[in-house]
Amino acid sequence: MSVKERIALDALGRVRRKELTVVAAADLMGLSLRQARRLWKRFVAEGDRGLVHKLRGRASNRRLGQEVRDRVVKLHQEKYADFGPTLACEKLAGEGLVLSPDTLTALLKERGLWQRKRRRGRHRKRRERRACLGSMVQMDGSHHDWFEGRAGWCVLMVMVDDATSRTYARFYGAETTAAAFDMLGRWAKTCGLPRSLYVDRHSIYRDEDHPEKPTQFGRACEQLGVELILARSPQAKGRVERRNAVFQDRLVKELRLRNISDMAGANALLEAMFLADLNARFAVKASKDQDLHRAVPAGTVLEEVLCVQGKRVVGNDWCVRWQNRWLQIDATHGDLRLPGRKVLIKHLADGKLRVEYEGRPLGVKELSSRPQPARTRKPVVNNVRWKPGSRHPWNAGPARRAGPPPSPAPATPARGSAAEKKKKAG
Repeated sequence: MSVKERIALDALGRVRRKELTVVAAADLMGLSLRQARRLWKRFVAEGDRGLVHKLRGRASNRRLGQEVRDRVVKLHQEKYADFGPTLACEKLAGEGLVLSPDTLTALLKERGLWQRKRRRGRHRKRRERRACLGSMVQMDGSHHDWFEGRAGWCVLMVMVDDATSRTYARFYGAETTAAAFDMLGRWAKTCGLPRSLYVDRHSIYRDEDHPEKPTQFGRACEQLGVELILARSPQAKGRVERRNAVFQDRLVKELRLRNISDMAGANALLEAMFLADLNARFAVKASKDQDLHRAVPAGTVLEEVLCVQGKRVVGNDWCVRWQNRWLQIDATHGDLRLPGRKVLIKHLADGKLRVEYEGRPLGVKELSSRPQPARTRKPVVNNVRWKPGSRHPWNAGPARRAGPPPSPAPATPARGSAAEKKKKAG
C-alpha cells in the first residue's frame, strides 16, 4: 500500500473503533465527505483490499497515444510556445488536436518546457484556522540577538499548531536540515505526526535549482506521510511569524533576568517553564475536538527516517564512500554480489552510518583511509650497459714485480713479406 492508502487505513480503522467520525476521517485523509463515505463502505465490505486503487498498475483508458503526445508538444514549441495554455489549446483544436489546457500543461511539465508566470497584485484574504488539532503545523526559524550581545547569534526553531496555537520551540546554532529534522522528531514523539507542515521556501524545504526533486527534509516528510506546504510569503504563515515576535519580546527579557547566555541554559528554560506558561496563556481551543495527529507507523524508526540519506555504488573492493568516510562491507554478504550496485546510506544525527541494500541492513566497518590495492613489483631486467669505474681492476695497469724489467717478446715475422715474394718469383 502507498503512504496515502496507509493513512486511509489508519483513519478508517479509528472510525471502526469509534475514535473518529467519518467527517473527521475525511479531513485526515484529505478527501471530500462523499468520497470518504464511499471509501468507508468499501472498507467495511472488502477490508484492507478495498482501499487499494482499482487501477493500480494499469494505464488510463483516456490516456493519449505517445504519437499524439509527441505531435502536440512539437507543434506547441514550433508555433505556440509563447501562448497561454487555453489559447494554445484553441489553436491546436483547429489543427485536429483536441485536449484540455491542464493536459497540455502536464505534457509540457513532463518535458521541462513549462514555466509558471508569477502574477502581480494578487488579492489575498484572511485564512481561517484549521478545525482540528494536528491538521496543520507551521514551522519557522527566528534569527535574533537572543542574548543581547552576551553570546553569539543563534536561531530559535518554532512550531505552532494552526488550530490551537500550541507551541514548541528550541534553540539551535543555525537553521539547518539537522535542526528541522530534530524539531519534527520531537513534535512527533510528543504529539504524533501532523497531517501537514507549513514552512517557507528555505533551501531546507525546496531546492531552487531542481524544484521537481524533494530535498532531504521533503523526502522524509513524504516517507512519513506528512504533507509539506510551501508558503509564498511571510504573511501566509502569519501565526508562526507573530509567535516569533512574542518570543523576541518575552523570551529575551526572561533570558536577561535570569542571566542566561548560552543555548543549553535557554533550552532548559524553555522546557522547564516558559513553553508551558506560553501555551497556557495564548493557546486556544480548536473548533472540533478530534486530534488528527497520527502515531508513528509500526516498524518505523524516526531516527533513520529523519536523517540525511543517499545512494552510493559499491566498489570492487566492497567499499563505499560517504563524505570522505570509507565503509567496508562485511564478507558475510557475499551472496548479494554488491560490487557495481547501489546501496542506501543513512547518516544519523549522532554521526553513525547505516547501510542498507533493498531494505536489508548490511554490516559495515569504517576504515581510517581508503584501502590501497596490493602492488606487485615488476621483474628487474638488467639491460643497461655497465661501464666499470676508473678504479676497477679491469682499468688498472699490470702489477709490477721487483727485479729486472721483462724482456720484450720476439717479433712475429710478417706474412707475405717482400723476400718471400722474390723467392717465389725466382
